[in-house]
Amino acid sequence: MGKFIITKRSNGEFQFNLKAGNGQTILVSEGYKSRASCDNGIASVRINAAFDNRYESKKSKNEKHFFNLKASNGQVIGSSEMYETTASRDKGIESVKANAPEATIDDLTQ
Repeated sequence: MGKFIITKRSNGEFQFNLKAGNGQTILVSEGYKSRASCDNGIASVRINAAFDNRYESKKSKNEKHFFNLKASNGQVIGSSEMYETTASRDKGIESVKANAPEATIDDLTQ
């Protein structure tokens, strides 16, 4: 089962990482000024993870593959790690779909 890990950045912002059952990070959020906003981001991932059209597949300048998960308004709510192949990236997307809806939350900010 997946897990959302909430941490605090050095600048005081909250962020979450979605980890797969094997502990691998599969999605990283932006920074949020409040814990409530971070919680809303997690809720948005849970809702949007199921929709194929919410994933934006991309390629970096150094030819690595990654994806962004977007909300219905087009805002990026999470980004993946860099993958060597499109197949690996696509497996990452499938992992987010499988793990996000039922993922537990582990708050490391307290």
